[in-house]
Amino acid sequence: MRVLNPEHEHWRRGVEAAVIYAREHGDLRVPFTYHVPEGEEAEGVGWPASLANFPLGQWTADARRFYARGDMDEDRIAQLEKLGMVWSHFDVAWEEGLAAARGWAVEHGHLLAPLDAAHQGYKVGIWLKNARAAARRALELEQRQAEGLPVQSWSGALPEERREQLEDIDPSWCPVWPVEWQRAFHLTRLHLEEVGGELPTEPGVVVHRGEDLGRWVRAQRLGWEKLTGVQQWMCEQVLGITPATEDEKPPPRRTQADKWAMNYEAAKQFYEREGHLRVPRKHVERIVGEDQEQRDVPLNLGAWIGNQRSRAATLTPKRMEQLSAIGMRWA
Repeated sequence: MRVLNPEHEHWRRGVEAAVIYAREHGDLRVPFTYHVPEGEEAEGVGWPASLANFPLGQWTADARRFYARGDMDEDRIAQLEKLGMVWSHFDVAWEEGLAAARGWAVEHGHLLAPLDAAHQGYKVGIWLKNARAAARRALELEQRQAEGLPVQSWSGALPEERREQLEDIDPSWCPVWPVEWQRAFHLTRLHLEEVGGELPTEPGVVVHRGEDLGRWVRAQRLGWEKLTGVQQWMCEQVLGITPATEDEKPPPRRTQADKWAMNYEAAKQFYEREGHLRVPRKHVERIVGEDQEQRDVPLNLGAWIGNQRSRAATLTPKRMEQLSAIGMRWA
């Protein structure tokens, strides 16, 4: 029968090879280019000489294709499933990524991996980024469905079962805010547990796994209003971070309009003192007056006057009129 039915012989050899591979690797996620080893390499793991160079990767791929077309007998399906066959290429890729994610989480204690993170050569950071994007798409579609809005396609959405698999590893694997924020929060919490409640407050003092925790804590205190209510609660109740007081906040950054107004005041002061606006290129002017924000601020007035003259075509009529009134020579 083996001579008359070569297809059956090919199947028998494939099952024999699959049994040995599954025993050695624990699954049937066989790379497409994999061939059964031969010679000394085969002897070390118990491969028989009769299977030398058998294309097990291609055989497994063919089996998946026959299964997808519905051309495989139920007894053959049962044989392969008993060996741990994964029928879908997408399922194989998912299981590989999930295994890498578990390994990375064991080492780091979370699934907030940076984009360049890898585990045993697998690019787990990119895989997690893609999984988060798919999970967020699923949540958006579920929200639309709950609101009675039409959903054209669920393509690209992560199924609930797979979201739960990742949540079992790390419940905070897919936060609604940037994952960088969640990673810094997690590392700060770990630091507090290790040192007994010492919250870093100054940049450059505590750097944990590449994250400047003091700089991050300072940013949360100064940017408290930009955090969501949940983030504020997490910072305050879990880490003990409080919003910065008004005295601790740096002065607001001046706008371009504010800077122009300050330089104009300096130019007017120079004009009132000197009677002209022929300011040397390197001249520095300091405003004298009661305004605390403007007083004693060194302004490169000479360079500013030259810039206004060269940019006359882009100045507003009002600004040109203001400068002309204090002796500005445009040519």
